[in-house]
Amino acid sequence: MTAVVEENTVLEFKGRMLMMTVLHLKTLDADVLREQLDRSLAQSPDWLREVPIVLDLPGDDVSVVALALILDLLRDRDMNLVAVAASAAVAEPEIRALGLGVVTLASARPVRADAEPAAAPVAASREPRAETLVVDQPVRSGQQLYSRGDMIVLAPVGTGAELLAEGHIHVYGNLRGRAIAGVRGDTSARVFCQQLNAELISIAGHYQVAEDLPEEFRGQAVQIGLDGEVMQFSSLRRS
Repeated sequence: MTAVVEENTVLEFKGRMLMMTVLHLKTLDADVLREQLDRSLAQSPDWLREVPIVLDLPGDDVSVVALALILDLLRDRDMNLVAVAASAAVAEPEIRALGLGVVTLASARPVRADAEPAAAPVAASREPRAETLVVDQPVRSGQQLYSRGDMIVLAPVGTGAELLAEGHIHVYGNLRGRAIAGVRGDTSARVFCQQLNAELISIAGHYQVAEDLPEEFRGQAVQIGLDGEVMQFSSLRRS
């Protein structure tokens, strides 16, 4: 069937994927959020103010008044807020009254039970990570994937694509897009890839953009972690 567009048409729908970033909040303490947000914005490139953001609220104890104050805080910093993740604490009509949409964050797809890796030792106070998300298709420009645990990508990640995980990110291919690990502040999270050509690497709020990545590791198999607040790169190739 051929689509006919009249000459006097004043609008047109186009198929386009819009990349969004999920901003998780562990607290609604405005002073704490203001301090950490300003620090993150100072460390980060302009894309954090340009990309559409979905706000994920901390648990079920959230009032509409507290949410409104946080929204004002974020909007004052020119954050591009578009929606709030569905929450049992705040009703959808109340969220929409604050000028935002409501979305549901998808859960990660679990790894097969017989393929589950052995659990690494963790501190007793740390909550256990959720199931691992396994992706076996290329991640293309404009796509965004989110995992509440670790993420394993068995294919290339294109420029303009974005990976977000609360745990580690493994890319068994060329990483050209953005990899954001430890999105809830897990400083032990790491990024592993077979070819490092990323637009941005982030771990627990610490960022490095493409121009800042060490030249000796470009195009190489690399693991990236944090040493304090410093991002550390090391080769995965055996000498």
